[in-house]
Amino acid sequence: MRGYFGIGAEDISKPMNLGALMRTAHAFGASFFFTVNAHPKVREAYNSDTSRSFDHVPYYPWDTIDDMRLPKGCALVGIELTEDAVELPRFQHPQAAAYVLGRERGSLSPALLARCRHVVKIPTKFCINVGLAGALVMYDRLLAHGGYPARPIMPGGPTPEMTEAPRVRRGASSTS
Repeated sequence: MRGYFGIGAEDISKPMNLGALMRTAHAFGASFFFTVNAHPKVREAYNSDTSRSFDHVPYYPWDTIDDMRLPKGCALVGIELTEDAVELPRFQHPQAAAYVLGRERGSLSPALLARCRHVVKIPTKFCINVGLAGALVMYDRLLAHGGYPARPIMPGGPTPEMTEAPRVRRGASSTS
């Protein structure tokens, strides 16, 4: 898979949510994780993250939006349920992206939304848990950038002929 991504949250306050999001980011191969203005108690997230993501994925705890420093060329993508946001299944993920989710009981701040190059929404009837939202975004990115072929038309998985390379018969000669 080409490119890289990071994921984080603004104003997150529940350690279990942060731990779940970090564990999922680690599982999906995130290059970094970040928070902006996180509540001090989220430091307890280490106890809720059984994969010990802090040991494997760089974590950037920025105090303010102005403190945020993303790599050059990294597009900030806000995940927010707004009228003008692009629906996730219709979104082309940037090669280099940092996805930011809002707090548990609220939205991304207007100041952070203003810094986002793209705003994407998960097409649900109402907001969902921050950890689940992050997992859906990372899964969608994996489908988009992971090199997976189109899904089969019929229900079920791909047939063997769709997944196997052509076989060469051994022992057959071209003169026989």
